[in-house]
Amino acid sequence: MNTLEAISSRRSVKHYDPEHRMTEEEIEQLIGHAILAPTSFNIQNWRFVVLTDPELRQKVRAAAWDQAQVTEASITILLCADLNAHLKDPARYWKDAPKEAADILVPMIEPFYADKPQLQRDEAMRSCGMAGQSIMMAAREMGYDSCPMIGFDPDAVAKLINLPDDHCIGFMITVGKALKPAWPRPGQLPLSDVMVRDQFPSS
Repeated sequence: MNTLEAISSRRSVKHYDPEHRMTEEEIEQLIGHAILAPTSFNIQNWRFVVLTDPELRQKVRAAAWDQAQVTEASITILLCADLNAHLKDPARYWKDAPKEAADILVPMIEPFYADKPQLQRDEAMRSCGMAGQSIMMAAREMGYDSCPMIGFDPDAVAKLINLPDDHCIGFMITVGKALKPAWPRPGQLPLSDVMVRDQFPSS
């Protein structure tokens, strides 16, 4: 499957085969592709909580309006982010880069985010979004379907996964073998409604 096919065929699947299990190799392959997603300054601030424990997943399902896909999909992934990744040995993010690049960029990381909690959170959401799309595209290539989800109580889920205080949850993605396809696409806006050439019209 090529990239354009993966994009056009990706749907938010709600019904999965609860008997199917992904292998550990498949899970690592999926997350291994997710960590290739871009992040600002290469801070790699995403954290992927892969839920496989049946009891924990049942509790998360209860905090997600009892949506069945949380437990019926092969895995559920919580896309989280470390809001203070810019403070945690930023040199490691550029350890394999040419010295001249690292010497310029590493000193820029901490002051760029310092004392800017909104920017830190915005960056977390951007990073989770790009990694999430990578997960869903990789899942399609691997023969799986997925569903991004925000329908859950983030505070309750944070407690269930022992989320550190300096982390936040972006969203969750279920991945598994579809039992039945998603509904037809409900209606895409025309490009004329969403694509702007150069500037928005003046009011």
